[in-house]
Amino acid sequence: MDLELIPSRLQGRVQIPSSKSLGHRDIICSGLALGEQVVDNIAVSEDIRATNRCLRALGVQVEETPSQYPGRTAFKYTTRGPLQVVQPVADCGESGSTLRFFIPLGALCGAPLTFQGRGKLVSRPLDPYYKIFESQHLSYRTGEKGQLPLTVNGRLKPGGYELPGDVSSQFVSGLLFALPLLEKESVLKVLPPVESASYIELTLAVLARFGVRVERRGDHVYLIPGGQRYHSPGVVTSVEGDWSQAAFWLVAGAISREGALGVSSGSQAASSGIASLGLSPASLQGDRAVVRIIRQMGGRITDSEGDFLACPAATAGVTIDAADCPDLVPVLSVLAAVSSGTTRIINAGRLRIKECDRLAAMATELNKLGARVQELPEGLVIEGRPEGLEGGAQVSSWNDHRIAMSLAVASTRCAAPVRLTGAESVQKSYPEFWQDFAALGGNYKEF
Repeated sequence: MDLELIPSRLQGRVQIPSSKSLGHRDIICSGLALGEQVVDNIAVSEDIRATNRCLRALGVQVEETPSQYPGRTAFKYTTRGPLQVVQPVADCGESGSTLRFFIPLGALCGAPLTFQGRGKLVSRPLDPYYKIFESQHLSYRTGEKGQLPLTVNGRLKPGGYELPGDVSSQFVSGLLFALPLLEKESVLKVLPPVESASYIELTLAVLARFGVRVERRGDHVYLIPGGQRYHSPGVVTSVEGDWSQAAFWLVAGAISREGALGVSSGSQAASSGIASLGLSPASLQGDRAVVRIIRQMGGRITDSEGDFLACPAATAGVTIDAADCPDLVPVLSVLAAVSSGTTRIINAGRLRIKECDRLAAMATELNKLGARVQELPEGLVIEGRPEGLEGGAQVSSWNDHRIAMSLAVASTRCAAPVRLTGAESVQKSYPEFWQDFAALGGNYKEF
């Protein structure tokens, strides 16, 4: 789907989709708990569908049930015994979280299971798992150059595990899901520097809620007793709002066209802001840092019982360390592009192996719109244009949901319409994005 985005000011209220990161974790733990468990308030995306498919491949019954929340979905997960391969193929779609979370779970079953995917996921690195398999003499087979499809045939063994901390926390979470189910204890050591540590904390918090014990034995060293079982919390689990998705609307409110006219306080700013609803102020999600970063840049955000209002303001460049919040970089680069002064985004090299090379994508596409973005090996340097961008160009989503949504936000500060190709990529994480964009005043048409 290709859209022409006509510059317009966004304002109003938007219900934020449930957290995809927590959704994956709640769903997986529910599937690992014997008996029945309901997970509610799910914003169903392609990635969530992939996680449900993989649970079904391992013998978990997944049933859609009525939700208590308008416009949301609930699923009931029923598990009658240990995981077993009931379907020979686990289709992970384009979800990196799904793939990396399920590989260790598949390696508990002792039967061949083939993981397949599409798009950039086929080539995303899995070397940390391959090294573990080789050290344990666990049989596996990959496609060309270590790519998908990956077939695992064997069982993980308890013992000592080491993972690099500067690749992806998804490998750590994958092992944390699986190791408690081995017969004896294991020790997992994550080697520094550890990036995206907040995602590890999310996993530990959900494990604890399902009765799984993980003991800390130092900085990023975890002792995992064996022979454990996942236990249903006994209540319906409701997934909290997604801070990574809220970031698009918080930035959009902060850079509203009125900000260029110097409106940065008072009732006029409040009336023209964007209120993001349904967020947890105490969330463990690392992307909650977006509020701190916007405020650091001079943005105005107020909160009231989980509703966060972002108002127009004159913003200025800062240095942004993306080590623990890499998913924020695309939309923060838009904020930087229309802020005064220079913004430096550092420790963001892992963005090159996401759904696309997100550093290259944002530098390329924002520069087409008249921004001044310099690409570095590990980040970006952005010379802001607080007067706004020129627009009038055709840009690409690079088949990446976060690139598409970030460019939509950028279009609101352009002087001329922007043509966006691949707008359907938002289906991966936020299928309702374009409806919400229109409800807030966004103007677009297909071309």
